[in-house]
Formats: sequence, structure tokens, C-alpha cells
Amino acid sequence: MTRAPVSPCGRRPALQRSTGDRGTELGRFLQSVRSRLRPEDLGLAGDGKRRRVAGLRREEVALLAGVSVNYYTRLEQGQNRNASPEVLDALATALRLRPDERAHLHDLVRPTHATKAPRTTERVRPGLERMIGSFESGPAVLLGRQTKVLAWNHLARILFTGYIDLTGRDGDVEPPNLARLLFRAPGARQLYTDWEYEAQDLVGYLRLMHGRYSGDPELTDLITELSSNSREFAAMWSEHRVWDKSHGTRRLNHPEVGALTLIYETFRLPEAPDQAIVLYQAEPGSPSEATLRRLLEKRER
Repeated sequence: MTRAPVSPCGRRPALQRSTGDRGTELGRFLQSVRSRLRPEDLGLAGDGKRRRVAGLRREEVALLAGVSVNYYTRLEQGQNRNASPEVLDALATALRLRPDERAHLHDLVRPTHATKAPRTTERVRPGLERMIGSFESGPAVLLGRQTKVLAWNHLARILFTGYIDLTGRDGDVEPPNLARLLFRAPGARQLYTDWEYEAQDLVGYLRLMHGRYSGDPELTDLITELSSNSREFAAMWSEHRVWDKSHGTRRLNHPEVGALTLIYETFRLPEAPDQAIVLYQAEPGSPSEATLRRLLEKRER
């Protein structure tokens, strides 16, 4: 899936409050999605008139979804928050939403999690933490809804501590918050070979979590902090893109051993769907497998 280019950094985009009204968030999400679609991609014949804005018009979305233009306009304007699941599914189909985007649309209208007051501190079951720590085939992390690493194994720790000082007050290496690491930590852009791609993925994950847990004050504070301190984060956040990748490839450049290409798989916990286990491995017999082994041996000398 291609990513839209980051907005030019010469001018800071206007920030949208992450704590905004859910009706407003719904409208901005719908506007963002329809602006990225072309009529010809959806089988709509052009009328020959020059379009003032990119993407679909409101009347075209309404036609595809089988609702009135007035009804759809009220949705985008945040004036109608009682859309039925059937209408939302029709809109999701009309706008060609992926499953994660479809879920986000439903969360914005009828959140299943946001009305609950989440615990400020996410807890990790001791057995799960031991399992993460004992994984030896590659780096392993448990990621929370605020993109904080809740648990990690030895290989994950040594991958991060090459460029980035994560030493806490007691001298221990503290698990990072990945969003803060990507956008604010010196050295992160050197560590992540595809930094912009990784950053857009992570912002999309935060969008998904914010749709589910808009009542989480710690999550809201994180988004506000990053929007205020990172021009790139503010630009990506304003695009209203949603991502929830279950697998993929991550390219790193460790200062001690050089380039690494790792594949990863993500597993959700049934009793805690906002927590994700992410397991990394190098392809068997690949140069990255040898590099990962060399890094581990180097640190254990």
C-alpha cells in the first residue's frame, strides 16, 4: 500500500485537536477517504466538468452508498451521529475501506471501547512477559495501545540501544514508547531505514487506537505532545489515515553490525485486543540471520 507524501516542512500545518468532537472526527475521516478516491476507479462516469477538489464529490458517495445527499452531508458535518450499522457498512463498501478502516468508521460513530474508562497503566500478565522474554529466534515485543513497549526480549533491547539511550534513572534500560522514539529520539532516523514509511504506519496505528479509546487521557496527551513538537507527525495525523498491519518487513541499520531486514508477524490478545505481540525473524539462511547472530554474540562477550 503506497503512502501519501508527508506535507512540506516549510510550513507547519494547522493542528487539529486530538480531543475533538467525535462527529467532527467522523466528518474529517470521511472527507479524507473520499478525497483519495477517483470516480473512474469506482465506475463513475465523469461529467466533463473540472473538479475544484480532488476525489469524489459528496453526491457521488451518497449515490454509491444508497443514501440521500442531504443525509451524507450531515454525517460529514457532524450533525448526524445515529447512523445505523447497515448505513456505515454501505458507506464502507462505497468508499472501498479496508477492514481496519471499516472498524474505525464504526468506532467513530458507535465506539465500543471509548465509553469505558481505560486503565492509565496497562498491565501485562507475568506469564506473557516471561514468554516474550524467552523468545530466542528474533526480537519480540508486546506493544500497548499508546505504542509503548510493555515487554521485550534481550534481542529487542540490544537492537534499540545501539543508537538510542534508553537508560532510566536506576540504570536499567527502559522499554521505549515507539511513537516518541520515532519522532523525537536522536538516531531513530538512522536506525529505521524506511523512516517515513514506519512513521506513517505508526501514526495510522495511533489513529486506530484513538478511535477506540478517545477517552484515554494518556493517549490524548501523547498525540497532543507529538503534534506540538513534530511538524511531520502533525502533517501525518491530519491525513486521518488508519493502519493496523498484521505482518510485514522492517529494515534497520544498526551501528554495530549494519543492515538488517526482518520479517514480523503480529498477534492480538483476545482478552486485550489493544495489546499486540510482535515477533521478528530473519529469513533462514539470509545475511540478516547471520548479522542478527553476530550482534547477539558481540553483545554477550
